[in-house]
Amino acid sequence: MKRTPDRTIPRQNKNLHPTGAEGVIRIRGARAHNLQGIDLDLPRDRLTVITGVSGSGKSSLAFDTLYAEGQRQYIESLSSYARQFLDQLQRPDVDWMDGLEPTLCIDQKPGTTNPRSTVATVTEIYDYLRLLYARIGTPHCYNCGTTILQQSPENIVDSLLTMPEQSKLMLLAPLVRGRKGKHADVFEEIGKAGFVRARVDGELYPLDALPDLAPRRNHTIEAVVDRMVIRDEIQSRLEESIRHTLKLGNGLLIAVSQLPGKTEWEERLISTAYACPECGVSYAELEPRTFSFNSPYGACEQCHGMGVLEGFEPDSLVDWEQSADEGGLLAYKGATAAVKRKMREAVEPFLVANRGSWQQPLGTLRPPKRERLLHGDESTGFPGLLALLEQEWETTRSEKRADQLRPLRGSVLCSGCQGGRLRPESLSVTVADQNIHQLTSQPISKIQDWFSTWMPDLNSADAKIAKPISDEVSKRLQFLNLVGVGYLSLNRPADTLSGGELQRVRLATSIGSGLVGVCYVLDEPSIGLHQRDNDRLIGALRDLQQQGNTVLVVEHDEAMMWAADWLIDMGPGAGKNGGHIISQGTPAEVAKDPQSVTGPYLSGQTPKSPEFEARVFDPNQAIVLHDAETNNLKKVTARFPLGTLIGVTGVSGSGKSSLINDTLSPAISEQLGLVTPRSGPYKKLTGAKSIDKLIRMDQAPIGRSPRSCPATYTKALDEIRKVYAATREAKTRGFNSSRFSFNASAGQCPQCKGYGQEKIEMNFLSDLYVTCSACNGRRYNQATLQVRFKGQTIADILEMTIDQAAEFFTNIPKVDRILQSLRDVGLGYLRLGQPSTTLSGGEAQRIKLGTELARSSSGSTLYILDEPTTGLHFEDVLRLMTVLRRLAEAGNTVIVIEHNLDVARACDWLIDLGPDGGEAGGFLIAEGPPDTIRNAADSETGKYL
Repeated sequence: MKRTPDRTIPRQNKNLHPTGAEGVIRIRGARAHNLQGIDLDLPRDRLTVITGVSGSGKSSLAFDTLYAEGQRQYIESLSSYARQFLDQLQRPDVDWMDGLEPTLCIDQKPGTTNPRSTVATVTEIYDYLRLLYARIGTPHCYNCGTTILQQSPENIVDSLLTMPEQSKLMLLAPLVRGRKGKHADVFEEIGKAGFVRARVDGELYPLDALPDLAPRRNHTIEAVVDRMVIRDEIQSRLEESIRHTLKLGNGLLIAVSQLPGKTEWEERLISTAYACPECGVSYAELEPRTFSFNSPYGACEQCHGMGVLEGFEPDSLVDWEQSADEGGLLAYKGATAAVKRKMREAVEPFLVANRGSWQQPLGTLRPPKRERLLHGDESTGFPGLLALLEQEWETTRSEKRADQLRPLRGSVLCSGCQGGRLRPESLSVTVADQNIHQLTSQPISKIQDWFSTWMPDLNSADAKIAKPISDEVSKRLQFLNLVGVGYLSLNRPADTLSGGELQRVRLATSIGSGLVGVCYVLDEPSIGLHQRDNDRLIGALRDLQQQGNTVLVVEHDEAMMWAADWLIDMGPGAGKNGGHIISQGTPAEVAKDPQSVTGPYLSGQTPKSPEFEARVFDPNQAIVLHDAETNNLKKVTARFPLGTLIGVTGVSGSGKSSLINDTLSPAISEQLGLVTPRSGPYKKLTGAKSIDKLIRMDQAPIGRSPRSCPATYTKALDEIRKVYAATREAKTRGFNSSRFSFNASAGQCPQCKGYGQEKIEMNFLSDLYVTCSACNGRRYNQATLQVRFKGQTIADILEMTIDQAAEFFTNIPKVDRILQSLRDVGLGYLRLGQPSTTLSGGEAQRIKLGTELARSSSGSTLYILDEPTTGLHFEDVLRLMTVLRRLAEAGNTVIVIEHNLDVARACDWLIDLGPDGGEAGGFLIAEGPPDTIRNAADSETGKYL
């Protein structure tokens, strides 16, 4: 579809805002990035949607102007001391703003890559659960399961007297456990009580020779009440000392003992509050930090609260259908003869002792013996394959052997806590017969019901404690269910969530906080949501607005636009051709506006679905994945016809990523001999021999440094540097192509090292980035900039947009092919030298797609794309689908995980999963052409198609 390039920019009415809006946020002269000095009156306390083609300036207005100014104003209200600890955004390029409320940004960038962060911690639900378990939880003995009861001083005396005679014993009274400060008052208290020694952070000191404690570090302090040797006549002294210790330690004492003939000391915490009557295990008083896997008082000592350890994956070590002689011990394939001989000497006696042999299939071993083969057998002294390999991994000096073992290693479940992250004492505390790990392992949808089942049975005291906690947790759980992520478990690591999932999880925290008078800025919250769940999200945002907040959403979703109170359309084009507000008003008004790019799509004048001819293909010529069971998949067998465009659809959490990203992609990578994470479980894969190349394109950044840019990622700069090196001026000066790289010392500016900017640290103000004074932001030294091609320096080329550069290099085939591919995917507005850190996830994915398009294809490539329409306007989707179909027409197979219905309609073949998310999903609902899905009775996607 062609559009006239000379679109006029309408004069903006600065007083426009919805009737009844209480005030406006006024923006004057905004010029961040490509904004053309726009003026805008943004309605407060309303749901406003900003839309427009990709690169038109939506994010520049919402995030780099409005949010940045709100954050700057807030941070500048703090003291200069507090400001130095905060990351500050750069002051936006705007003349002035007023009427601005406190701003909160909920974008799709990962707020954390910390594997300790989970859905429960991000939403603060875990803080409430820790409090609940600390106050009304029932502790049990982690050895025998008996409910823990209070232990009397007499029981403590009897327990300690069971030690052998001549055992050394030291009684300590714990006074400070992991608190910051110098604690001079505590030492004074110890002296007044008549004691002369203390143990500080594990070391014994006389009171007159105490160390100087760092006030900002955590310290543990215990008073040494008595030291003695166990003998028959010691009982009365022991009783008296225990009484003093318990009094000083508020019911707690630490018994440090050394048995006769031993060198090591053993330490036991004994409490008059909690102790097992059967085996004498004592507990400290339950506190919220007891259940924190980020605290040393709650974290598992083996994995330090991670739940997993790095080690060899048991499933990848043995092929049970083969014998050891045939290579069934997979870890030793390719090993040297000496390594194999040493391994056989260790393993063969175990096999013979368990009625096996070196020549029998390893699967003939019974299941308990298989476990012993992997984990060891104490009765025979066999350490187990895992221990043998760990020892070899730690001691091998062969780099080749290390490379063989490395792919077999990964994250394995911690044997100490079985993934629970907490100490045994913490995991043995229950509420309604569930410990905190069992509770958080369930889907959110089930946890909400769990609270209502046991609350009525509580006594009045516990009910008073539990009710306010339950109210706060339920509010957040209800929202998470509402926005379609009820299939997530609370212990799901935050770094495994998609951008859309993480954004909705963070939004739940804002809903739960109950803030009013706040401006929320969101970045495409509908990403990753099926149309069924989209209405729920809109309802949640409407609730947030009706609490008295301004909600500003950057969005391309049609349903979200129609639900808005006020719609702002930006454009008319991208990059320098954008940055204007071309239409604003109610959605109905924008739909009728002839100046709007979005309006014709909303009004139906321009069809949103691409009109492509149906392609003829043979569905029997296909890759078939049989009985996939990764995560929530229920033995799914899916067919992927070769040479077609395939869409994988289904509600959020139905198993799309599990099927494609976690099973099909690594399975094909294994067949191609590529290094890849282990695939999820499946029975077999057929038809993949027709694939000779696999290319996955996700939304991960193309680079993490400002040095990375579209020119470097696509290798266009390599070809451009060759062009400059071939000029007469370069040959005269003796410059080769490396001279024109801003990453090479020969050509880069010596002051900024090729960055073009210099960072000035401003201490309690935000760091200031200023244009390099030596090169004026051009990255290169003067000698390099003397060389010109068609009158332009290499720095001038990097400042060009891709559209401009494509016209400039139209006669250089290798450069032209790369740049035309980027234009085909709608990225002509980007500058060649634009830092990759400023690109959105959708732009990064399309740069990868454009790069692959520029390469010669064998026609037997499998492309896998995960939601490529992220950040795309209706007009951009049309362009993208044209490119993807072009790939399929060349004989390649293209698989797209998508929720966009316009994309689904343009596919040759659809695979629809469902019927719901999480445990209720994972079934293949239907597969076939779009018409087949449309007529499938159980398909949620079919209803909307």
